[in-house]
Amino acid sequence: MKTLTLEKLSSPIGRILVITDDQTLYGVEFEGYEARTYKFLAKRFGDYQLNIYQNSTKISQHIQAYLEGDYHSLDQIPVSTSGTAFQQQVWTALRQIPVGTVMTYGELARQLNKPAAARAVGITNSLNPISIVLPCHRVIGANGTLTGYAGGLERKRWLLQHEGWQPDQQLNLLTQSVNALTR
Repeated sequence: MKTLTLEKLSSPIGRILVITDDQTLYGVEFEGYEARTYKFLAKRFGDYQLNIYQNSTKISQHIQAYLEGDYHSLDQIPVSTSGTAFQQQVWTALRQIPVGTVMTYGELARQLNKPAAARAVGITNSLNPISIVLPCHRVIGANGTLTGYAGGLERKRWLLQHEGWQPDQQLNLLTQSVNALTR
């Protein structure tokens, strides 16, 4: 039986649940959405034990540092996901999206050399078990709108603005990209 720890962090966007084995991060979820994380853990490990941890782990300290403005503190967190090869590829690519920027599902699919897979990228993002650290919040709709975030669009907006994202500036860049592609 896998033994994991659960720590609850307070944040400006609600309580964040952090699930680790003290060395590796297995899940980050917002309070109120934990059922999907528990389902993921059961699918991955079968039986598992979840101990509530009262002290601050090194991993949660990195997440707290991110929330306080040290955006690259997340880069130091070892993560472990399960899933298909495609899901792993998408989740790995998320960490390559620079802080304060966004890309569309289609752009991410093209980056993965799978230009027809925008919908599959979107579905994979919705299954991301390690939100914030695998920054699926940095992926937006083709028209520049904030779409689909398991923790809610207000949290997605907060995370992007926290990272310095400016929607008007980004929309102009997206429009230029679309215009260049259609010429």
